[in-house]
Amino acid sequence: MDKPKNRAADFEKALQDRAQQKYVLRLYVAGMTPRSREAITSIKKLCEEHLQGRYEIEILDIYQHPELASAQQVIAAPTLIKELPLPLRKFIGSLSDEGRILKGLDVQPKERIACGHE
Repeated sequence: MDKPKNRAADFEKALQDRAQQKYVLRLYVAGMTPRSREAITSIKKLCEEHLQGRYEIEILDIYQHPELASAQQVIAAPTLIKELPLPLRKFIGSLSDEGRILKGLDVQPKERIACGHE
């Protein structure tokens, strides 16, 4: 006789696996303008708060590496590309809207995770 599946345990395991995923991000900027510095600060802050120890960020200046920007079809800066976990996603323009970026990265805000077991 087959053992019944524990769906709650499966769901908890899936959440835990998701919470341990490694994120690989590339941030394309155009020189060290105030807008570029703001994008770098915003994404580093977001990653430290929500992905601590589970992310890599590569910052690329499209003026110094135009071939990389062209290969990734980056047409504006700043552009953030989430390479892993799949699916690949691109965020163009301001990275200061934390909610939009978290949603696009498929990351639950810390407050929501902490309150999820009431």
